[in-house]
Amino acid sequence: MKIVSLCVGPARDLVWRGEAVSTAIFKTPVESAAVGKLGLEGDQQADLAVHGGPDKAVYVYSGEHYPWWKGELPGRELAYGAFGENLTVAGFDDEDAGLGDVYLAGSALLAAAQPRLPCAKLGLRFDDPGMVKRFARSLRLGVYFRVTKPGHVRRGDAFEKVSRHELRFPVPDLARLYFDAELTAEKARPALEHPALNDNWREMLGKRLRAA
Repeated sequence: MKIVSLCVGPARDLVWRGEAVSTAIFKTPVESAAVGKLGLEGDQQADLAVHGGPDKAVYVYSGEHYPWWKGELPGRELAYGAFGENLTVAGFDDEDAGLGDVYLAGSALLAAAQPRLPCAKLGLRFDDPGMVKRFARSLRLGVYFRVTKPGHVRRGDAFEKVSRHELRFPVPDLARLYFDAELTAEKARPALEHPALNDNWREMLGKRLRAA
């Protein structure tokens, strides 16, 4: 696997459909960046209630998703970073990323933590409120990583899985549980019992179970 794009961006205030919105989904490509516990140098998050933090430090998206999206969104130019990701990785498979699996990116170590859930900022980015549901249905969500060892990353660096968690639980399965209208405790148990599941997801799945 190879990092084909590296993107960061500051938070900015915009007006979208008559409302003031603060967002950092618009990213700019850079050649390299330091990677700290809270993400890449030069990158920001606008709404810290739902973005950023140690469990969402680095957002990785597969380069293989882009041809599919170009078929879904004909006529739209889609440059790497269009989904707000920090690293676009050729050969990355969301389904192969298990909770707690560790990857080497440049000199930084990243542990797979959770899927990206769609939010209204995707609608803003594509000027299409329907993009939120379309992104959710696609399950081409990408993966958020924790930084277990800070370092430095450059475009063109390898992105290599160096260890698998002993308990296998694919990150996209968390999203499937979250979107499951018939979620049960039995379905959720493997996730809730996984030691690499973070507290935020334990709380969200608990709420989903109560709602179901």
